[in-house]
Amino acid sequence: MTSPIDKSQLISKLESILPSTSILHQTEDLHPYECDGLSAYRNLPLAVVLPNEIEQVQSILKICNELDVPVVARGAGTGLSGGALPLSDGILLSLAKFKEIIDIDPVQRVARVQPGVRNLAISDAVARYDLYYAPDPSSQIACTIGGNVAENSGGVHCLKYGLTIHNIQQIKIITIEGELLTIGGSGLDSPGYDLLALMTGSEGMLGVIVEVTVKLLPKPESAQVILAAFDDLIKAGKAVGDIISAGIIPAGLEMMDKLAIQAAEDFVHAGYPTDAAAILLCELDGSQAEVKENIKRVQHILEVSGATEVRIAQDEAERETFWKGRKAAFPAVGRISPDYYCMDGTIPRKHLPQVLQTMAKLSAEYDLPVANVFHAGDGNLHPLILYDANIPGELERTEDFGGKILELCVEVGGSITGEHGVGLEKINQMCVQFDALELTQFHAIKKAFDEKGLLNPGKAVPTLHRCAEFGAMHVHHGELPHPELERF
Repeated sequence: MTSPIDKSQLISKLESILPSTSILHQTEDLHPYECDGLSAYRNLPLAVVLPNEIEQVQSILKICNELDVPVVARGAGTGLSGGALPLSDGILLSLAKFKEIIDIDPVQRVARVQPGVRNLAISDAVARYDLYYAPDPSSQIACTIGGNVAENSGGVHCLKYGLTIHNIQQIKIITIEGELLTIGGSGLDSPGYDLLALMTGSEGMLGVIVEVTVKLLPKPESAQVILAAFDDLIKAGKAVGDIISAGIIPAGLEMMDKLAIQAAEDFVHAGYPTDAAAILLCELDGSQAEVKENIKRVQHILEVSGATEVRIAQDEAERETFWKGRKAAFPAVGRISPDYYCMDGTIPRKHLPQVLQTMAKLSAEYDLPVANVFHAGDGNLHPLILYDANIPGELERTEDFGGKILELCVEVGGSITGEHGVGLEKINQMCVQFDALELTQFHAIKKAFDEKGLLNPGKAVPTLHRCAEFGAMHVHHGELPHPELERF
């Protein structure tokens, strides 16, 4: 058992490397950092530090390692799984001041950026070269590239252009011992183990990201969006599979159900048909000839699939308006319910109709409405469960409902997360997706990078004891393969 942390000693050491304005430890200064986008869970850290130089981050981590102080790294705090939830006995390390675009190389089509640079700011900065950064989470106006790497974020265009891991080339991280490491390389591949893939999506458990080299893409010559309305959610789900089966890979293929449609339309006025049970937004990009041909093919598929209305964006302004409604779906739903719980699971596309039907049954069983917003093309579901935290027991019922959705995803061969990460929110469902040996391997990797378990402890990977208590894993006679790993 570790000794209690001497806060005065810690603050004194931090003041030796940071100005006092970059160290927050009074209660009133800590509240803005008490949670991330999963606001159902809140906790005040021991202190918040806001460095602006790599050397300062190295010194902070060395101090925390010396004093056995846990560290939670935070970007913009837009994460939705509790990954940046602080610890009462730990430091919250904010990378908000690391917001410089260091270098843009339009010939090699890469940019070196600090972790606090906003996702959308990258595309804005390289637009003069007719380039852009492909991953575009709905929170791209606010979320930062460091957080995108930590969670392996995607967005509405990830079907064709991939997740963060497919769009970065190199990162620099600092270990808990304060060592600066470069992972990846200047080429499309680098020798040795694929540590870049390991770090991407590691949720701040293996190191602190201080620089990212992102890949840039040329803007497509043409892009058009088709909006298709359906009178049945299952028909819309089947149409998704029909488009992909035809050999067409849209830049984006999104689905919204009736509740999400109505909320987004009231909020953004995107021109959505509010009487529809579901809509699909299908974007096609490429050369003008390619887009023109594929638009005709997709229009025919949608009509054959039972669409009640098919509408093609007439110009760039209407295309952006269609997407504006989809990207505003989360805040739009926030206007119609005191609270909502955003889930994130992934399934094989062929099971979409089945999963939608089961989710509807669960919604009725739990007496909680659900607004469905999907990255339908790659099977990434974002059900928004509407509830009121002021009603005793309703949050707990909502969490139970959300857990059932994630377990349903695993049951049909999918995953408990597609881009939001595990964090604190889905840690019990990790026990459903992985067995004891797999979780033990995760802990061994964690220990290789962070022997004391100080980086974002208690997140993403559950202990085997927790899984045994959750009842999702059988541990023979209660014995663990590596009991010492349980502290993580």
